[in-house]
Amino acid sequence: MDLKSGYPWWAIRNGLLRAFPPLQRDLRCDVAVLGGGITGALVADELARHGHDVAVLEQRDIAWGSTAASTALLQYEIDAPMVELAKRHGEAAAVLAYRACAEAIPMLGQLAGQLRGTGFARMQSLYFASRRRDVHDLEEEFALRLRHGLDVAWLPADAVQARYGFKAPAAILSRLAATVDPYRMAYGLFARLAKQGVGVFDRTRAEAIEVAPRGVQLRTTEGHVVRAKHLVLAAGYANQQWLRKRVARNRSSYAFVTDPIDAATLGPLRDIMLWETARPYLYLRTTDDGRLLVGGEDDAIDIPARRDAMVDRKARMLMKKVRKRFPELPLQPTFAWAGTFAETADGLPFFGPHPQHGPRVQFAMAYGGNGITYSMLGAGLLRALIERRRHPLAELFSFERLG
Repeated sequence: MDLKSGYPWWAIRNGLLRAFPPLQRDLRCDVAVLGGGITGALVADELARHGHDVAVLEQRDIAWGSTAASTALLQYEIDAPMVELAKRHGEAAAVLAYRACAEAIPMLGQLAGQLRGTGFARMQSLYFASRRRDVHDLEEEFALRLRHGLDVAWLPADAVQARYGFKAPAAILSRLAATVDPYRMAYGLFARLAKQGVGVFDRTRAEAIEVAPRGVQLRTTEGHVVRAKHLVLAAGYANQQWLRKRVARNRSSYAFVTDPIDAATLGPLRDIMLWETARPYLYLRTTDDGRLLVGGEDDAIDIPARRDAMVDRKARMLMKKVRKRFPELPLQPTFAWAGTFAETADGLPFFGPHPQHGPRVQFAMAYGGNGITYSMLGAGLLRALIERRRHPLAELFSFERLG
């Protein structure tokens, strides 16, 4: 699947950082990880650091799929509000999911600190009401988060205007969030793994999976065979090709990035990410070199040619929305792009085995707006499953919740 359109900023900025070899022989390992994006990188790193013999296979160049198109807002806030998640799965499960995502952000920061040039930066997150009628639901969301110890503050309309210079009926300020360059982070992790002797192979496509009681066998399009005790499918939205029944729907999201804007003009936007209650939501963040990255205008298109044709139009729509709230900002899109993503019905990911394939095949489906945060959590969860240990998120993030 062609997962992106236009000119994703991370790939333009960084270029092809390193070439990894394609697989040219048969191979044995403890765990084969299928997928060379940020999810595969985090899973492979977690497993290798804890003594597992890992091999990674990617059908494209490393990080060239959805990772290159990600806008990489690292939030504990899930696309599904905590109130909505509590109604669907119970309050305890909603709190567990939100607290786990909150714990993942400093974990990602610690990992990013071991690498070079990832652009990891701690931020705050402002979730604002798009319309006056959204305020009541936002108040309920704030009260539930506050009751369970999340570091949030309530901002009425005058406080939003005074602090951030735009009009909104109300907002929740979360003090825990971060941003990162996902492309460089994925490359940094894979480069470190390769240096440690882990096999990282790109331009290697697996065309068949055979599962046996004692292991899994992959066959590549070139005829090479990978035999592993366990397989982790971390191929992003392409993971659904290995399931008879779809568990998520594909959508496209659009984004653009500006030229660098001086710090005085950016003002409070330097240290905060913004997103809204409307669906699909508009969101903004800055990059480490002072650019404004704007995204949103999600739609149900996942046909590459149609998505390609929408990029410029969607960028103009996004620019119009931001100019309405921030008329003083110099907003000229330098690069614009789109990426296909998947979303689940409840906003939660799927990590773990599926009944169709049995316990030797683990899925890593970090779907939704929290993909990188979910991947950090999922890496530890999958290691626990492979090591036959219990994990507090195993049930909530499993396919069993589908009923």
